Amino acid sequence: MKALVYDPDAKHGLRLGEAPDPTPGPGQALVRIAATSLNFGEVTYLSKSYAPGEVAGWDAAGVVVAAADGSGPAVGQRVVTFGWRGGWAELRAVDTGELAVVPDAVDLGAAAALPVAGVTALRALRRLGPLVGRRVLITGASGGVGRFAVQLGALAGAHVVAAVGRPERGAGLTESGAAEVVSGGLADVREPVHGVIDNVGGPLLADAYALLAPDGLALSVGKASMAPTTIDFEQARVTNPGARIEAFGVGPGFGPDLAYLAALVAAGRLDPQVGWRGDWAQAGDAAELLLGRKVNGKAVLDI
Repeated sequence: MKALVYDPDAKHGLRLGEAPDPTPGPGQALVRIAATSLNFGEVTYLSKSYAPGEVAGWDAAGVVVAAADGSGPAVGQRVVTFGWRGGWAELRAVDTGELAVVPDAVDLGAAAALPVAGVTALRALRRLGPLVGRRVLITGASGGVGRFAVQLGALAGAHVVAAVGRPERGAGLTESGAAEVVSGGLADVREPVHGVIDNVGGPLLADAYALLAPDGLALSVGKASMAPTTIDFEQARVTNPGARIEAFGVGPGFGPDLAYLAALVAAGRLDPQVGWRGDWAQAGDAAELLLGRKVNGKAVLDI
């Protein structure tokens, strides 16, 4: 089969080549992929996570062509899938607990944008607890996780404060549900927040943590800055006692959450925020735009 394989000599390590067809095992389905999406994390750490010739790819959507034991969707059904590898290929063998049927009203390219970014945002917001009427700060709000978190936070009744690096990166966030949009740091955030979903790391995470109300929670979801974070916890004990910070991990079992997100898209209540879309032969170009912070939202590749 054709696949995007890791090649250290190719542009951003992505080369369209050949890979062995996968064979579905017990509890798996074989899916013919129609579209996949790129995530900042998988592109950034490609060389550290995969050997030359291996197929990466977390997010993908397509049509079921075979099921090893009949435990999942029937052959011919349209599905969105998640896994830590294998999504950047014509065929993918995937655990049936990591996929969901895509409603007919939802384009497969849009569905491919949902798994890692959408489920991460959804589960992080749940970790913050009840949100109705509460202030939630989302840093890196212009990226994939950020734009999903803004929309889902607003749907949950939160007062969403969206933080972006540059003013132009905030395009569309107010329309997506952000009550406030700030850029170039957090100096304009005037009131404490109940929760933080941080996608940036570095000094910005420390600044976000300092904005927490007593007993608030900051979740470190990503590290787009690639910089370490230093926090003065002695000062924090004085200014926001009981405030907590956690390293967030998304966990397995995406199926039910993917079904929920796909249903929101079908109902017109969630926009996958596809900021770039093209043929998978352009994967290197898409990765460059993504890493250069020139894509608002998700980058989708048609296969």
